[in-house]
Amino acid sequence: MQNVDYIIVGDGYAALFFAHQLILNNKSFVVFSEGKKSASQISAGIINPVVLKKFTTFWLAQEQINFLKKTLKEIESYTNENYLIESPIHRIFHDENEQKLWLRKSANDDLKNFLDENFHHLNRVKNDFLTGKVNQSARLHVKGFFEGLLGYLENNGNLIKEKFNYSEISAADSIYKDFKFKNILFCEGMAVKENPYFSDITVIPNKGHHIRVKLSESFPDDITIKKKHFLFPVENDLHFYGGTYDREQLHYEIDDSAVEQLQKGLSEFYPGNFQIREIHFGFRPTVKDRRPILGRHFEHSNFYVFNGLGARGILNGCYFSKILFDFIENNISLPSEVSIDRFK
Repeated sequence: MQNVDYIIVGDGYAALFFAHQLILNNKSFVVFSEGKKSASQISAGIINPVVLKKFTTFWLAQEQINFLKKTLKEIESYTNENYLIESPIHRIFHDENEQKLWLRKSANDDLKNFLDENFHHLNRVKNDFLTGKVNQSARLHVKGFFEGLLGYLENNGNLIKEKFNYSEISAADSIYKDFKFKNILFCEGMAVKENPYFSDITVIPNKGHHIRVKLSESFPDDITIKKKHFLFPVENDLHFYGGTYDREQLHYEIDDSAVEQLQKGLSEFYPGNFQIREIHFGFRPTVKDRRPILGRHFEHSNFYVFNGLGARGILNGCYFSKILFDFIENNISLPSEVSIDRFK
């Protein structure tokens, strides 16, 4: 029997950022990874403090950006890799009204550090009304992040590559198979619906598609273009374009309508030819109030959940991993805005 401080179930942003907190604090743990590509692992990796439909920001945006940069530096210290891509978002304006709205919003205290007052023209794309740059925006190298972190955990004996079997938990004894644990944390995304301890949490699946395309004429690597969706370069001389949002078509197949939406959206501002080389989709775990769900099981006091990261999985996963760690280890109360207790 192996004694561990934590079992983590899941391998997305919530799981890996929480694992980082355990590494920082010298806690013993294992991560159970089924090995399937999660929504996190096929995500765009956009780090964006602005809602680009309405030019607004969100709760704790600056704090989350700052904490993410600090955390990625800490992760770099043991993986020897920097996963932050300094690639600012350029939002293509639809018309002059959007330009005026951007300028008005840029004067607000909560947005002045994010909305650049100077407009920019981009070559090789249609941007008749120019673009607005989102300061402090960036991307995470998603493939590198997951390969690097999971590889590090595997090399250090922290990774168990198998599907977690709920029927083998002895909740009364805090035992799972050959592990005696102090705490167990479930970071499973939409798979939480199969979890007998937390299946009732109110996460809503939001299906997202993205395509990887070969462009006839490429762009510099230092920007991310946004109109309806995001366009930026990835490996193998391809570009990522996506992703869509759909709460209706929830089957486990590619939706032709989503692919058509992406083709149309890219054609609106990219005048060249492009070929779709790959199509991917996943299911984001979203919450009605757009805030994650953290907390303790009502009956089993060492069972915890970390879910509902939605489309801001990187920022939410990073920032709230520390909040959750302090709740478990230091008995610091969770903010009511993210506590599982808000649904009682």
